[in-house]
Amino acid sequence: MYGYGNNVMGDWGLGGGFGMFIMPFFWILIIVGAVLFIVWLVNQTGGVAYSSPAGTGKSAMDILKERYARGEIDKQEFEEKKKDLA
Repeated sequence: MYGYGNNVMGDWGLGGGFGMFIMPFFWILIIVGAVLFIVWLVNQTGGVAYSSPAGTGKSAMDILKERYARGEIDKQEFEEKKKDLA
């Protein structure tokens, strides 16, 4: 069109030889950024579903005692679960 190359940008477009080297690094950067974002997001949400609530580090027995104290479970269920944990 202008007589200076095959595209409007002339030889400065990223479709040429320079872009062939830059584009893989660009995509690697995008992928690494996405993976780091996912890792950060998992760490912010507490990670694994079977971890203790809110990362308190309480033992199963502590949680069982709290549930019994709040009245969520009765004495019979408390004793059964206590026996299972021992």
